[in-house]
Amino acid sequence: MKIKTSNVNAPQWRELTIKSRLPEQLKCLDELAHNMWFGWNHEARSLFKSLDEKLYEAVGHNPVLLLERLNYDRKEEIVNDAKLMKRVKDVYAQFRAYMDVEPNKKRPSVAYFCMEYGINQILKIYSGGLGMLAGDYLKEASDSNVDMCAVGFLYRYGYFKQSLNMEGKQIAQYEAQNFNSLPIEREVDENGNPIVVDVPYLDYVVHAYVWRVNVGRIKLYLLDTDNDLNSEFDRSITHALYGGDWENRLKQEILLGIGGILTLKKLGIKKDIYHCNEGHAALCNLQRLCDYIESGLTFNQAMELVRASSLYTVHTPVPAGHDYFDETLFGKYMQGYPQRLGITWDEFIGMGRQNPDDHTEKFCMSTFACNTAQEVNGVSKLHGWVSQKMFAPIWKGSYPEESHVGYVTNGVHFPTWTSTEFRDLYDKYFDKSFMSDQSNEDIWHAFLKIPDEEIWQTRMKLKNKLVKYIREKFTENWLKNQGDPSRVMSLLECINPNALMIGFCRRFATYKRAHLLFTDINRLSKIVNNPERPVLFFFSGKAHPADGAGQDLIKRIYEISQRPEFLGKIIFLEDYDMHLARRLVSGVDIWMNTPTRPLEASGTSGEKAEMNGVVNLSVLDGWWVEGYREGAGWALPQKRTYQNQEYQDQLDAATIYSLLENEIIPMYYNKNEEGYSEQWLDVVKKSVATIAPHYTMKRQLDDYYDKFYEKQAARFAELAAEDAKLAKEIAHWKETVAERWDAIHVVSKDTEFLTNGGETGVEYRIKYVIDEQGLEDAVGLELVTLKPLPDDEGRELYRVRPFEMTGHEGNQYTFEAVIDPDDAGTFKSCVRMFPKHKNLPHRQDFNYVKWLD
Repeated sequence: MKIKTSNVNAPQWRELTIKSRLPEQLKCLDELAHNMWFGWNHEARSLFKSLDEKLYEAVGHNPVLLLERLNYDRKEEIVNDAKLMKRVKDVYAQFRAYMDVEPNKKRPSVAYFCMEYGINQILKIYSGGLGMLAGDYLKEASDSNVDMCAVGFLYRYGYFKQSLNMEGKQIAQYEAQNFNSLPIEREVDENGNPIVVDVPYLDYVVHAYVWRVNVGRIKLYLLDTDNDLNSEFDRSITHALYGGDWENRLKQEILLGIGGILTLKKLGIKKDIYHCNEGHAALCNLQRLCDYIESGLTFNQAMELVRASSLYTVHTPVPAGHDYFDETLFGKYMQGYPQRLGITWDEFIGMGRQNPDDHTEKFCMSTFACNTAQEVNGVSKLHGWVSQKMFAPIWKGSYPEESHVGYVTNGVHFPTWTSTEFRDLYDKYFDKSFMSDQSNEDIWHAFLKIPDEEIWQTRMKLKNKLVKYIREKFTENWLKNQGDPSRVMSLLECINPNALMIGFCRRFATYKRAHLLFTDINRLSKIVNNPERPVLFFFSGKAHPADGAGQDLIKRIYEISQRPEFLGKIIFLEDYDMHLARRLVSGVDIWMNTPTRPLEASGTSGEKAEMNGVVNLSVLDGWWVEGYREGAGWALPQKRTYQNQEYQDQLDAATIYSLLENEIIPMYYNKNEEGYSEQWLDVVKKSVATIAPHYTMKRQLDDYYDKFYEKQAARFAELAAEDAKLAKEIAHWKETVAERWDAIHVVSKDTEFLTNGGETGVEYRIKYVIDEQGLEDAVGLELVTLKPLPDDEGRELYRVRPFEMTGHEGNQYTFEAVIDPDDAGTFKSCVRMFPKHKNLPHRQDFNYVKWLD
């Protein structure tokens, strides 16, 4: 027998987690490290930093990793350091006092669903504004002590890490997260075994682990399919945020919506309101329908309960922000649901179409959310109106002005985004009740009385802090990627904290118009190269890896920044994340935003800047339409001058240049003998005192309760009481109306005014007799009048006049309206019939309309 020279079998590697043991006196630090409260509590962050400042920076401010890597000798030193141990005990006592408060049971409980959450840069489960908003919302829910939980994904790779090569091309790097080193915990059952949620996908099941993030008092449950129970095709469902093809996106949205509800059921969690933050989670309502039907209700009865307790928030008017799926792909995974619902396939897929019978139309998650949620809202007043128009085709027969779609303007979490330096100012000068009454402008007016010199010194501290941060964080990367060391050192020297600093930092989508500033390069060069009045522009942000146009914008800005006349004057900062954002929104002097009108749904980075004495220069779009105050910032007009976008871009660019040259820069540099501009600080004071109080996350959360949660919870309780008695009655009434709707007809009418018109100052009477087919006063009539818009731009709703029911005999009901025209002109009028019931929340809840001749 020949002896082999080598005989080695394959190793069966097992992943082992070895935790660093903490002395008993420091065990409380592990609890602190596993609650994201530390992310918005300065004392907690400062405590962790003091344990080992160098290591704290090396681990990216991750306290879990910090405690894991602290060596034994350092732990012993901490235990023996009486002063440091007192800090440990004090911070932990503060944490426990915060955590031990019972949730406010007087307010409705909420389950919140979102695809991403920007809670802290340590946890890479966010990409942009939607995630920032959701993360801030959970933090404020914790601070406001409401009964809320949330559902999302634990992404293995999350969103990408950005770097630029020597040509300025964006390089996307996906780095795997080590879950064991994150401030998260796996949900386990009573026996200590990991909880697994089984989510049905057509004819097989995907198994998801459940992780918990403690966001103060709020629990965020994250689903994770990257485990050995799944095939390689399904492990990747939770690999990347907004990654993969359309099939993977559908798999993600099934997991978030259907899997999210199954997760809450497995954990024994039931809430009053189910809030779908964007359409990605719309299928949570599908699973809830199935659950109610399987409990014994019919589809229509179940729909009453699901709709009453559901809220859908839309965040964008941009088509790319709404997910559409081909019927073939949608059917591959969803074909079993019609049978569970007791309806046909066409009826089911029609719930996701604006035109339910159009078989060429794709299934839209946003449309499905609108059809299964009683309430829908945009994220600013203007966006609410834009959303009313965008969704108008779903509720045909009603005009956008009549839509039930509302709005809650976004805000930001004050403790997260306000710098320590500005927090100290507020603590020193504001009323002690401030944190519990953040939206009270009277309290904020105290900012007007703070000495100018104190505000200026605080602003200069923040500007120097930003410059220091840039030099420390970016020097190594710039030396590596930009080639010429002397050029990099020259760039670093040019970053002058005394210059007027302007920030433009956000996701690089083309409608954000990051290119606007570079419309006239020569004019821009003169602005930034004035030795007496230096100006610096900071750009930062990522473009989606599939967005070639957005990546081209980054490349162009980078190329311009490398030209000799712009070196150190136009600076692109790579890998925009929450940490960098905190530095920028507090460190620059002006926050600039130039979206294409009206595509900025809200925007919140400018609101964060407000909290730190940074002044906004923005197009009147999104939140700034409501936020702008004269003398407290600068605004480009809301109304377009040109339909041609290129012309509009040129005009807006010229407006920005002119504002900078003639107003902003001269004002900033009009300094007194003490070295600061009194005019500039007057703008800062007005900005903080009159704008900031209206854009806190506390105000936003309170708005959601006042406008939606409270009313919906009360109505749901009525519908669900006594074995859903009222829900069954309403469903039966709707079914009866639907059956007889086409048979309801006009018996007689007196409509001479509608035929011949009339004169102002004269009263006219319109009369209809309607056979209601035994429905007993179930319909209403109204005269709808449209008037022409100027410049032949169509017509708008002018007036809706209700008819009065003046009598009835048997099934025949008489309706009359008195018309007294007060405006002359050419109008279009028609009589609209609609079903009415005292228990309908709004007309679109049962959108049957018949136009009468």
